[in-house]
Amino acid sequence: MWVLLAFASAFFAGIMSILAKIGIKDTDSNLATALRTVVVVFFAWIMVFIVGSHNTIADVEIKSVVFLVLSGLATGCSWLCYFKALQTGNVNKVVPIDKSSVVLTMLFSMIFLSEGFTLIKICALILIGVGTYLMIERKQIISSSAKGYKWVFYAVLSAVFASLTAILGKVGISGIESNLGTAIRTIVVLIMAWSIVLLQGKHKEIKKIDKKSWVFIILSGLATGLSWLCFYSALQQGPVSVVLPIDKLSIFVTVTFSYFVLREKLSKTALAGLALIIIGTLSLLI
Repeated sequence: MWVLLAFASAFFAGIMSILAKIGIKDTDSNLATALRTVVVVFFAWIMVFIVGSHNTIADVEIKSVVFLVLSGLATGCSWLCYFKALQTGNVNKVVPIDKSSVVLTMLFSMIFLSEGFTLIKICALILIGVGTYLMIERKQIISSSAKGYKWVFYAVLSAVFASLTAILGKVGISGIESNLGTAIRTIVVLIMAWSIVLLQGKHKEIKKIDKKSWVFIILSGLATGLSWLCFYSALQQGPVSVVLPIDKLSIFVTVTFSYFVLREKLSKTALAGLALIIIGTLSLLI
Protein backbone atom coordinates (compact mmCIF):
# COMPACT_ATOMS: atom_id res chain seq x y z
CA MET A 1 0.00 0.00 0.00
CA TRP A 2 2.81 2.42 0.87
CA VAL A 3 4.27 1.99 -2.63
CA LEU A 4 1.01 3.22 -4.21
CA LEU A 5 0.88 6.13 -1.76
CA ALA A 6 4.47 7.07 -2.69
CA PHE A 7 3.59 7.08 -6.40
CA ALA A 8 0.47 9.18 -5.67
CA SER A 9 2.67 11.62 -3.77
CA ALA A 10 4.97 11.88 -6.80
CA PHE A 11 2.05 12.59 -9.13
CA PHE A 12 0.59 15.40 -7.02
CA ALA A 13 4.04 16.89 -6.33
CA GLY A 14 4.74 16.94 -10.06
CA ILE A 15 1.51 18.77 -10.82
CA MET A 16 2.17 21.17 -7.95
CA SER A 17 5.42 22.45 -9.51
CA ILE A 18 3.66 23.39 -12.75
CA LEU A 19 0.68 25.01 -11.02
CA ALA A 20 3.01 26.94 -8.72
CA LYS A 21 5.21 28.10 -11.60
CA ILE A 22 2.17 29.63 -13.29
CA GLY A 23 0.77 31.02 -10.03
CA ILE A 24 3.96 32.84 -8.94
CA LYS A 25 4.74 34.30 -12.35
CA ASP A 26 3.55 37.77 -11.32
CA THR A 27 3.51 37.26 -7.53
CA ASP A 28 6.28 37.52 -4.94
CA SER A 29 7.50 33.96 -4.30
CA ASN A 30 7.47 34.28 -0.48
CA LEU A 31 3.93 35.68 -0.49
CA ALA A 32 2.77 32.93 -2.86
CA THR A 33 4.36 30.31 -0.59
CA ALA A 34 2.57 31.74 2.46
CA LEU A 35 -0.78 31.79 0.64
CA ARG A 36 -0.32 28.21 -0.57
CA THR A 37 0.48 27.12 2.96
CA VAL A 38 -2.90 28.44 4.17
CA VAL A 39 -4.59 26.10 1.70
CA VAL A 40 -2.37 23.17 2.77
CA VAL A 41 -3.07 23.76 6.48
CA PHE A 42 -6.83 23.96 5.90
CA PHE A 43 -6.79 20.79 3.80
CA ALA A 44 -4.52 18.90 6.22
CA TRP A 45 -6.66 19.61 9.28
CA ILE A 46 -9.84 18.66 7.44
CA MET A 47 -8.26 15.26 6.85
CA VAL A 48 -7.32 15.03 10.54
CA PHE A 49 -10.94 15.50 11.58
CA ILE A 50 -12.23 13.17 8.87
CA VAL A 51 -10.06 10.27 10.08
CA GLY A 52 -10.63 11.22 13.73
CA SER A 53 -6.95 11.52 14.64
CA HIS A 54 -7.59 14.84 16.44
CA ASN A 55 -8.66 12.72 19.40
CA THR A 56 -5.07 11.47 19.76
CA ILE A 57 -3.38 14.89 20.04
CA ALA A 58 -3.03 14.55 23.82
CA ASP A 59 -1.19 11.25 23.34
CA VAL A 60 1.52 12.67 21.07
CA GLU A 61 4.98 12.37 22.66
CA ILE A 62 7.25 15.39 23.14
CA LYS A 63 9.92 13.73 20.97
CA SER A 64 7.49 13.48 18.05
CA VAL A 65 6.45 17.11 18.43
CA VAL A 66 10.08 18.30 18.49
CA PHE A 67 11.02 16.41 15.34
CA LEU A 68 7.80 17.41 13.56
CA VAL A 69 8.54 21.06 14.36
CA LEU A 70 12.12 20.70 13.09
CA SER A 71 10.81 18.95 10.00
CA GLY A 72 8.32 21.77 9.49
CA LEU A 73 11.06 24.39 9.77
CA ALA A 74 13.17 22.47 7.24
CA THR A 75 10.14 22.25 4.96
CA GLY A 76 9.53 25.98 5.25
CA CYS A 77 13.15 26.76 4.34
CA SER A 78 12.99 24.30 1.43
CA TRP A 79 9.76 25.80 0.11
CA LEU A 80 10.96 29.38 0.34
CA CYS A 81 14.17 28.53 -1.50
CA TYR A 82 12.41 26.31 -4.06
CA PHE A 83 9.78 28.83 -5.10
CA LYS A 84 12.35 31.63 -5.13
CA ALA A 85 14.35 29.56 -7.62
CA LEU A 86 11.23 28.51 -9.53
CA GLN A 87 10.14 32.11 -10.01
CA THR A 88 13.25 33.06 -11.98
CA GLY A 89 14.63 29.75 -13.23
CA ASN A 90 13.44 27.26 -15.83
CA VAL A 91 11.30 24.48 -14.30
CA ASN A 92 13.32 21.80 -16.08
CA LYS A 93 16.51 23.16 -14.47
CA VAL A 94 15.25 23.97 -10.97
CA VAL A 95 13.38 20.71 -10.35
CA PRO A 96 16.36 18.37 -11.04
CA ILE A 97 18.55 20.30 -8.60
CA ASP A 98 15.82 20.22 -5.97
CA LYS A 99 15.26 16.49 -6.52
CA SER A 100 18.99 15.81 -6.01
CA SER A 101 18.08 15.81 -2.31
CA VAL A 102 17.13 12.15 -2.81
CA VAL A 103 20.81 11.14 -3.00
CA LEU A 104 21.66 12.85 0.28
CA THR A 105 18.51 11.51 1.97
CA MET A 106 19.22 7.93 0.89
CA LEU A 107 22.70 8.16 2.37
CA PHE A 108 21.40 9.68 5.62
CA SER A 109 18.62 7.10 5.97
CA MET A 110 20.99 4.19 5.46
CA ILE A 111 23.48 5.61 7.95
CA PHE A 112 21.37 7.26 10.66
CA LEU A 113 18.10 5.31 10.39
CA SER A 114 19.84 1.96 10.03
CA GLU A 115 17.95 1.04 6.86
CA GLY A 116 21.06 -0.77 5.67
CA PHE A 117 23.18 -0.84 2.54
CA THR A 118 22.35 -3.36 -0.18
CA LEU A 119 23.79 -3.84 -3.66
CA ILE A 120 20.50 -2.75 -5.24
CA LYS A 121 20.35 0.43 -3.13
CA ILE A 122 23.94 1.33 -3.96
CA CYS A 123 23.37 0.78 -7.70
CA ALA A 124 20.12 2.78 -7.54
CA LEU A 125 21.91 5.56 -5.69
CA ILE A 126 24.57 5.76 -8.41
CA LEU A 127 22.00 5.73 -11.22
CA ILE A 128 19.91 8.44 -9.56
CA GLY A 129 22.99 10.54 -8.81
CA VAL A 130 24.35 10.32 -12.36
CA GLY A 131 20.89 10.90 -13.83
CA THR A 132 20.39 14.01 -11.70
CA TYR A 133 23.80 15.35 -12.75
CA LEU A 134 22.93 14.89 -16.41
CA MET A 135 19.57 16.61 -15.98
CA ILE A 136 21.10 19.61 -14.26
CA GLU A 137 23.09 20.42 -17.41
CA ARG A 138 26.08 22.06 -15.79
CA LYS A 139 27.10 24.23 -18.75
CA GLN A 140 23.77 26.02 -18.83
CA ILE A 141 23.87 26.58 -15.06
CA ILE A 142 27.36 28.07 -15.22
CA SER A 143 26.21 30.30 -18.08
CA SER A 144 23.14 31.41 -16.13
CA SER A 145 25.18 32.01 -12.97
CA ALA A 146 27.59 34.19 -14.90
CA LYS A 147 24.67 36.41 -15.85
CA GLY A 148 23.83 36.98 -12.22
CA TYR A 149 21.00 34.48 -11.71
CA LYS A 150 20.53 33.38 -8.11
CA TRP A 151 18.08 30.56 -8.78
CA VAL A 152 20.89 27.96 -8.75
CA PHE A 153 21.86 28.91 -5.19
CA TYR A 154 18.26 28.75 -3.98
CA ALA A 155 17.63 25.44 -5.77
CA VAL A 156 20.65 23.86 -4.03
CA LEU A 157 19.49 25.11 -0.63
CA SER A 158 16.04 23.72 -1.37
CA ALA A 159 17.54 20.28 -1.95
CA VAL A 160 19.51 20.36 1.32
CA PHE A 161 16.50 21.38 3.40
CA ALA A 162 14.27 18.85 1.59
CA SER A 163 16.65 16.10 2.63
CA LEU A 164 16.51 17.20 6.26
CA THR A 165 12.71 17.36 6.02
CA ALA A 166 12.41 13.68 5.13
CA ILE A 167 14.82 12.43 7.81
CA LEU A 168 13.35 14.55 10.60
CA GLY A 169 9.82 13.76 9.41
CA LYS A 170 10.46 10.01 9.52
CA VAL A 171 11.47 10.25 13.19
CA GLY A 172 8.64 12.65 14.01
CA ILE A 173 5.78 10.52 12.66
CA SER A 174 6.87 7.38 14.47
CA GLY A 175 4.03 6.51 16.84
CA ILE A 176 1.68 9.20 15.52
CA GLU A 177 -1.11 9.08 12.92
CA SER A 178 0.36 10.35 9.63
CA ASN A 179 -2.42 12.85 8.85
CA LEU A 180 -2.03 14.44 12.29
CA GLY A 181 1.74 14.56 11.86
CA THR A 182 1.34 16.29 8.50
CA ALA A 183 -1.11 18.81 9.97
CA ILE A 184 1.21 19.68 12.85
CA ARG A 185 4.08 20.27 10.44
CA THR A 186 1.99 22.53 8.22
CA ILE A 187 1.26 24.86 11.14
CA VAL A 188 5.00 25.31 11.65
CA VAL A 189 5.46 26.07 7.94
CA LEU A 190 2.50 28.49 8.03
CA ILE A 191 3.92 30.47 10.95
CA MET A 192 7.37 30.57 9.38
CA ALA A 193 6.16 31.61 5.92
CA TRP A 194 3.89 34.39 7.16
CA SER A 195 6.50 35.68 9.61
CA ILE A 196 8.86 36.24 6.68
CA VAL A 197 6.12 37.83 4.55
CA LEU A 198 5.15 40.24 7.34
CA LEU A 199 8.78 41.14 8.10
CA GLN A 200 9.33 41.94 4.43
CA GLY A 201 6.07 43.85 4.17
CA LYS A 202 4.98 41.69 1.23
CA HIS A 203 1.48 41.22 2.67
CA LYS A 204 0.62 44.59 1.17
CA GLU A 205 0.90 43.04 -2.30
CA ILE A 206 -2.04 40.67 -1.79
CA LYS A 207 -4.39 43.19 -3.40
CA LYS A 208 -2.26 43.16 -6.56
CA ILE A 209 -2.68 39.42 -7.18
CA ASP A 210 -4.89 38.78 -10.21
CA LYS A 211 -7.61 36.12 -10.41
CA LYS A 212 -5.56 33.74 -12.56
CA SER A 213 -2.69 33.73 -10.06
CA TRP A 214 -5.13 33.15 -7.18
CA VAL A 215 -6.60 30.11 -8.94
CA PHE A 216 -3.22 28.51 -9.60
CA ILE A 217 -1.86 29.31 -6.13
CA ILE A 218 -4.90 27.63 -4.55
CA LEU A 219 -4.69 24.63 -6.88
CA SER A 220 -0.98 24.22 -6.17
CA GLY A 221 -1.77 24.33 -2.46
CA LEU A 222 -4.34 21.55 -2.83
CA ALA A 223 -1.88 19.48 -4.87
CA THR A 224 0.74 20.01 -2.17
CA GLY A 225 -1.68 18.92 0.53
CA LEU A 226 -2.55 15.72 -1.32
CA SER A 227 1.13 15.04 -1.99
CA TRP A 228 2.05 15.51 1.67
CA LEU A 229 -0.74 13.29 2.96
CA CYS A 230 0.28 10.48 0.59
CA PHE A 231 4.00 10.98 1.24
CA TYR A 232 3.85 10.84 5.04
CA SER A 233 1.42 7.93 5.01
CA ALA A 234 3.92 6.06 2.82
CA LEU A 235 6.85 7.23 4.96
CA GLN A 236 5.19 5.89 8.09
CA GLN A 237 4.85 2.43 6.57
CA GLY A 238 7.89 2.14 4.30
CA PRO A 239 11.67 2.86 4.42
CA VAL A 240 12.84 6.42 3.70
CA SER A 241 15.50 5.17 1.27
CA VAL A 242 12.74 3.77 -0.99
CA VAL A 243 9.75 6.07 -0.34
CA LEU A 244 11.66 9.28 -1.07
CA PRO A 245 13.11 8.16 -4.43
CA ILE A 246 9.63 7.10 -5.58
CA ASP A 247 8.24 10.45 -4.43
CA LYS A 248 10.97 12.22 -6.40
CA LEU A 249 9.67 10.58 -9.57
CA SER A 250 7.49 13.67 -9.55
CA ILE A 251 10.26 15.03 -11.76
CA PHE A 252 8.88 12.87 -14.60
CA VAL A 253 5.39 14.30 -14.09
CA THR A 254 6.80 17.83 -13.93
CA VAL A 255 8.92 17.43 -17.07
CA THR A 256 5.97 15.98 -18.98
CA PHE A 257 3.60 18.76 -17.98
CA SER A 258 6.23 21.47 -18.49
CA TYR A 259 6.69 20.24 -22.06
CA PHE A 260 2.99 20.38 -22.92
CA VAL A 261 1.95 23.33 -20.73
CA LEU A 262 5.02 25.58 -20.51
CA ARG A 263 6.65 24.44 -23.78
CA GLU A 264 9.95 23.76 -22.02
CA LYS A 265 12.01 21.10 -23.78
CA LEU A 266 14.80 18.82 -22.53
CA SER A 267 18.06 18.12 -24.35
CA LYS A 268 19.07 14.56 -25.23
CA THR A 269 21.50 14.57 -22.29
CA ALA A 270 18.78 15.63 -19.87
CA LEU A 271 16.42 12.97 -21.24
CA ALA A 272 19.12 10.34 -20.69
CA GLY A 273 19.49 11.60 -17.13
CA LEU A 274 15.74 11.35 -16.57
CA ALA A 275 15.79 7.75 -17.85
CA LEU A 276 18.57 6.85 -15.38
CA ILE A 277 16.62 8.38 -12.50
CA ILE A 278 13.51 6.37 -13.39
CA ILE A 279 15.49 3.11 -13.79
CA GLY A 280 17.33 3.69 -10.51
CA THR A 281 14.13 4.44 -8.65
CA LEU A 282 12.17 1.49 -10.02
CA SER A 283 15.07 -0.85 -9.20
CA LEU A 284 14.46 -0.08 -5.51
CA LEU A 285 11.13 -1.89 -5.80
CA ILE A 286 12.81 -5.19 -6.65
